Amino acid sequence: MSFTLPDLPYAHDALAPYMSRETLEYHHDKHHAAYVNALNSFIKGTEWEGMSLEDVVIGSFGHNVPLFNNASQDLNHTYFWKWMKLHAGGALPGMLENKIRADFGSIEKMKDEFVAAGAGQFGSGWCWLAVENGKIIVTKTPNGENPLVHGAKPILGCDVWEHAYYIDYRNRRPDYIRAFLDHLVNWEYVDDLFKQAA
Repeated sequence: MSFTLPDLPYAHDALAPYMSRETLEYHHDKHHAAYVNALNSFIKGTEWEGMSLEDVVIGSFGHNVPLFNNASQDLNHTYFWKWMKLHAGGALPGMLENKIRADFGSIEKMKDEFVAAGAGQFGSGWCWLAVENGKIIVTKTPNGENPLVHGAKPILGCDVWEHAYYIDYRNRRPDYIRAFLDHLVNWEYVDDLFKQAA
């Protein structure tokens, strides 16, 4: 079984002005495609060949660095495209909103922690909302690591590698993450993942 690059669930220019056509053309069509191609090359002949992407990520962590890096980035990006949508923003679904208020005190406090985590990730990586021991937490990971390998279930992730934002925001990573939260997140999809994790 080989892995394939998923199509974007919207047009390349659908997320402008918060994420440009040029960014999506490079990020999806070049970077994500490269992770998929490398994954298919590295997985051949390994014990993980034929497994689901999630199982490859969990199983290869700490055992096969090149395979893990590309499998995890494929997984992260497959979710990332679905975490965004056209005409996003607005109120969060009730169950998710209530849980975030219970665990963080307010939606704005969660957003502030999320932005701080992403801005504070040195070098490349991701910032996340994840469910751990029944609680929604903010966390960050280096490079392509996914919270799955640390026992948490991701429900929202933001790519803070420079290729995710530099065309549109240059060095203003916090502005990119805030725009992602306020204008791009598909909170209904986040809510679906939260219900599955809970």
